[in-house]
Amino acid sequence: MTNDDGARDCLTRAVCVLVCVAAFAGSFGHLRAAELDVVKVPGTTLRGNPLGDPAERRVAVFAPEGTKAEAPMAMVIYLPGWGGSSEDVIPQGRGAWFGRVLDHLAAEGLPLRLAVVDGRSRYGGSQFLNSSATGNYADYVADEILPALKARYAFASGPLSCLIAGHSSGGYGALMLAMSRQGQFAAVVALSPDSDFETTHKPLVTQLSVRAVTRAELDAATAPAGAFRLPDDGLARLVMGLCANYAPIAGQPGHFEWLYDNAGQWRAEAWQRWLDLDPLNVAHRRADAFAPSQRIYLDGAAHDEFGANIGARKINEVLKERSSPVTFYEPPDGHGAHLPERLVRGLSWVFGKPVGDIAPAR
Repeated sequence: MTNDDGARDCLTRAVCVLVCVAAFAGSFGHLRAAELDVVKVPGTTLRGNPLGDPAERRVAVFAPEGTKAEAPMAMVIYLPGWGGSSEDVIPQGRGAWFGRVLDHLAAEGLPLRLAVVDGRSRYGGSQFLNSSATGNYADYVADEILPALKARYAFASGPLSCLIAGHSSGGYGALMLAMSRQGQFAAVVALSPDSDFETTHKPLVTQLSVRAVTRAELDAATAPAGAFRLPDDGLARLVMGLCANYAPIAGQPGHFEWLYDNAGQWRAEAWQRWLDLDPLNVAHRRADAFAPSQRIYLDGAAHDEFGANIGARKINEVLKERSSPVTFYEPPDGHGAHLPERLVRGLSWVFGKPVGDIAPAR
């Protein structure tokens, strides 16, 4: 990829889109009756994480207006993109776009609950994997958040009582959790998920600012809580965070394999660890990647800045050959555009319930 100033500026803006697009048994607090529950989850699974990130976190649980906790309803666990969090939407209350989505679906005859997760880390975000370099975020979602929600709310009966959804990094996490926890998530809605890393990630990790990261900068970034220092370059921070998810070093909590050696040469073996966790590659090599009954909705924007539509389309093609219940949709515009409309469409397909288009936000 070219490294001239114009291309670099364009890529930097694209990274900002990735970081900002999602910025949008515990104790419980209410905001405006049952419209938004704020659920504190102790974070036992995150306790002692190597980055010193908070263990106790809050989940934002949205429901149609007037819904009571004892009303049986399907639950959607939503994983935001890199840098996004429940903490971004809690202050918005019912003004958050998730509230609009659920009110619209309920009006169309599809009432659901939706829980927004906080997966942020020192580096900004999470891929919702278990990693000795970041913490056990997959366990946090599946083994701690989900049981807390089941203890608080009445889930609908039937096969589609709980599903997982997400956008970008959250879409990646949703796919990986749907594959690894097939018995817990009956369906997945993955909007512009990170996949086909040769397309989505390789152009980022080969940029000059990433290749220029020094050993001293890596040591500073992985230092203990209170002593660490992250690089000023946002792309370098992002790639460090991805390395921490995809390539942790066994026996060295908080540390990860970098993609370049001390001489600045590409390390193919480190990159292969990323490729091993690419959901497209997982789908290719594992005939049982998804359960036969799981419903899989994939999308990717026609003008996605990262090419996430390419990988989502390829996963769809792999799964269609196996007669999996899967579909792919290519919405207009870019990576983070029209998320409410895209989520409505995905949930409508999963439940087999045609609904009208949601009105754009005013």
